[in-house]
Amino acid sequence: MGEATQVYEEKMLDKLANLLIGFIAKIIDVFKPGWKKRNTAKLSEWKLMLYALNRSVPGLVGLVLVIVFICLAIFGPLIAPYKYNNFLIFQDLRYRFLSPFTYGPNKEFFPLGTDEYGRDVLSLLLYGARVSLIVSLLVIAISFPIGVLLGLVAGYFGGKIDEVIMRITDIFFSFPGLILAIGLSTTLPSRINILFKAFPGFQDLMLWLFAIDPVDSEKLSYLVAVVFALVVVWWPPYTRVIRGSTLAEREKVYIEAAKAMGLSPLSIMLKHIFPNIMGPMLVYVTLDLGGVILSEAGLSYLGVGAQPPIADWGRIVFDGSRWLYRGYWWLSLLPGAFILLTALGYNLLGDALRDILDPKTRRSIEFKLKKGGKKS
Repeated sequence: MGEATQVYEEKMLDKLANLLIGFIAKIIDVFKPGWKKRNTAKLSEWKLMLYALNRSVPGLVGLVLVIVFICLAIFGPLIAPYKYNNFLIFQDLRYRFLSPFTYGPNKEFFPLGTDEYGRDVLSLLLYGARVSLIVSLLVIAISFPIGVLLGLVAGYFGGKIDEVIMRITDIFFSFPGLILAIGLSTTLPSRINILFKAFPGFQDLMLWLFAIDPVDSEKLSYLVAVVFALVVVWWPPYTRVIRGSTLAEREKVYIEAAKAMGLSPLSIMLKHIFPNIMGPMLVYVTLDLGGVILSEAGLSYLGVGAQPPIADWGRIVFDGSRWLYRGYWWLSLLPGAFILLTALGYNLLGDALRDILDPKTRRSIEFKLKKGGKKS
């Protein structure tokens, strides 16, 4: 009798997953010759993860929503019919409060209507997607490394180092996150303007990232202030979670073996501990991307985030809410729907990743993928 091998039933999405993994492996192999051959087991594991994702309907829905959001954010300012600061009422007052799927005075079509200033709502939402994406990426890209570094150091060394880091973390936890973010968002813009004057290149970079017209550069500091405020709020949870995972990992045999081999603490933390706790953190980061978008929109709705005329989903909801009593529902409902669907997408994707990256749950999913045994 031959030995049975596992055979998985492949669907169309699984074939696309195979092509994607094969392409990634070839790219890595270009920079690290022989990597593909040495990591066949890892590549097979990646394929099984994508197979499991392909069979999670909520996960696929979340992935599609996230991909659509990212595409709108990247290409939105390029395909928007009008610029966010194009006030059409200066041409004709009849552009004001056009309802969705109507034509303007000069036969222009406005699929999502216009606002009180005659601005195209579709264009505002497309520019707002860029703002939401960049804010979320910047907040996570800055706060995550800070939290990881402090959490690894605190968990690995322990003792007084751990005590100092965690007490500092507790100080930030003692402030309500929203209140702290509001306070920082209110006080930081003037200091950021000083920073922009000292480093004009930094200002130009931010204008380009957020797709903001240079004529509105004086409003940029409010948006950057939100990024710094949310970074201050966001790094302490990462530090606490990473510290707890590091405390569990540092007692394992492979860490003792690494110490016996004479590896430096930095090498052990970055090359051995961190890769083994990266799975849960990936889920955490995915969920947080949606959380940052909600928080940024909330700050803008409260008036301490993006300032007009910069297009921001939270600010558009606030501006539109003043006209709900007049029946102009699209000014608040549409940006609110964009916020809801984007946050929902990240949460659905994060929940699916949690199941896939959990070895016990993933094995149960993989068992369902098996088509049968093939004798060899």
